[in-house]
Amino acid sequence: TPKLCFQFHYFALRKMHFLMRSVALVCFPGGFGTLDELFETLTLIQTGKCRKRPVLLFGREFWTKLIDFDHLVETGMISPEDVHLFRFVETADEAWSTLQQLYGLGQPEADSACGW
Repeated sequence: TPKLCFQFHYFALRKMHFLMRSVALVCFPGGFGTLDELFETLTLIQTGKCRKRPVLLFGREFWTKLIDFDHLVETGMISPEDVHLFRFVETADEAWSTLQQLYGLGQPEADSACGW
């Protein structure tokens, strides 16, 4: 969609714009760019520098092999609450269902901003 297309030379500017516009971050297995965007988003949420939003990581096996989240908690690198800043999902249906639940979609009485 041409109206939804943005091109950036600098990654920092790209990250700023996607954080301004996004209501969720969905990460698939990827390399350094994916990790950069994921960790910057988690850090900004963790430190209260951006609004909280769902962070969904596709493929628990990939992410838990890559990052030992339990070890980060055990060594005090992150707090136990920080592992609740993201959720693992395995399928598109599971991701969509999670987002619907978090944002109260399909529930007319729910405020769309109250899930996160």
